[in-house]
Amino acid sequence: MQTNRHADLVARIKALADGETDTITLMATTACELFHGDDRFDWVGFYRNVGDDTLKIGPYQGGHGCLTIPFSKGVCGACARTGEVQLVPDVDAFPGHIACSSSTRSELVLPVYGPDGTLIGVLDIDSDRPDAFDEEDAAVMTDLMRDLFGGPV
Repeated sequence: MQTNRHADLVARIKALADGETDTITLMATTACELFHGDDRFDWVGFYRNVGDDTLKIGPYQGGHGCLTIPFSKGVCGACARTGEVQLVPDVDAFPGHIACSSSTRSELVLPVYGPDGTLIGVLDIDSDRPDAFDEEDAAVMTDLMRDLFGGPV
């Protein structure tokens, strides 16, 4: 599902990523384009699955992020642990939320899978606005992650 709200941004990312297979390069390009492409996005980045139920910060745009997040903590950890999109309209109401930035009010976190179905990491999109994301954002970003990283359909 993609509306005009997302069409130009998604098309630009796909054009830039065309033919690229390096995971870090794809993450860096995607984080940059998303961060600069939507004024709701206050922080955009990837947390990489490094094993032992641990995420480490990867390419991102915005202020500093948490360096390490266990699967057992926060919104990113919940996404990695469950494999489910986390659409959080109010981070203060999320049990165990990790406040990497005091300005974050809402969050969208998506699992990112490789072609073999293993969890590469999560895409974390934060906003300084409450309730900044909706189901359309989640669906469009999920499709984009699958297209870029080759995860299973």
